[in-house]
Amino acid sequence: MNYQQLPKIDLHCHLDGSVRPETIIELASIQGIDIPSQDIEVIRDLMIAPETCPNLLEYLKRFDLPLSVMQTKEALERIAFEVYEDAALENVKYMEVRFGPLLHKEKGLNVEEIISSVVAGMKRAEDVHGIKGNIILSLLRHMPTDEINDVIDVGATYLGKGVAAFDLAGGEELGFCEKFISFAKYAKEQGLNVTIHAGEQGEGQNVYDAITMLGAERVGHGIHIATHQQAFDLVHDKQVALETCPSSNVQTKAVESMTAHPIEDFRQRGIPVTINTDNRTVSNTTMTKEVQLVIEQFGLSEEEYMHIYRNSVNAAFTDDATKQQLLAV
Repeated sequence: MNYQQLPKIDLHCHLDGSVRPETIIELASIQGIDIPSQDIEVIRDLMIAPETCPNLLEYLKRFDLPLSVMQTKEALERIAFEVYEDAALENVKYMEVRFGPLLHKEKGLNVEEIISSVVAGMKRAEDVHGIKGNIILSLLRHMPTDEINDVIDVGATYLGKGVAAFDLAGGEELGFCEKFISFAKYAKEQGLNVTIHAGEQGEGQNVYDAITMLGAERVGHGIHIATHQQAFDLVHDKQVALETCPSSNVQTKAVESMTAHPIEDFRQRGIPVTINTDNRTVSNTTMTKEVQLVIEQFGLSEEEYMHIYRNSVNAAFTDDATKQQLLAV
């Protein structure tokens, strides 16, 4: 099976976790920012999380360096372009990239400038490489909530023009959903789709809450419905797609090993699973690697893989015309 040539869709990819190491060095030089080294291998090592981290928080530390250079319009536009370019070159047909606009205000950019720059980078990649895409706006659960509706309002002006959805990300505590009910409701009222990081760190209840309280149409990770029957049944009955990220899940100790990953068990039991990168640089991965990992670990046929591909098409936050194109590969 030619893994590079297989058509792919990535629905769960973080912008700040997918920056090219060489771009970090160049942008730091342009912006006059001190970084630990000019050696690309040293920078790469600082950006890539260990194959197994003690926990999610250790993994999240890898985002500090890229965020330091992602505070100008030019940097955001360039990095968005490059993430889509890298994906297009491995036959990713459609990609949804998520990022937290409020993490990019340190040098005075406003939310409009931040979102428009990322959208512009994506649009340039669409023009140059033929890949299709949308942007998901991630709000961080640990940050103050007073600007969330501002992000939603700006994002809503880009609906159908590059922005598709609202997301909650960051460290996961049991019961986080209740705090964000009003914001998810407001996002839906403005026309945004909703996907929520939940069930990544052992809390299947959070998946149930994300769907019932926040109206999540997809769930980021969601793997711990394996130990929460009520959440499993809800995901199955409502056919809520899970954005699984195999390598990342092993790294963050969400699962002990790839052999223990529930993606294939879920697929066989009728859960609409998808394969995604999470963070191309931090997890030192590509969609080709993730697809190969799953196919070889679980002995999937090409048709079984294409079933997962079609799950991704059906779950994508895009219009019917684009879905028809994606299904016609």
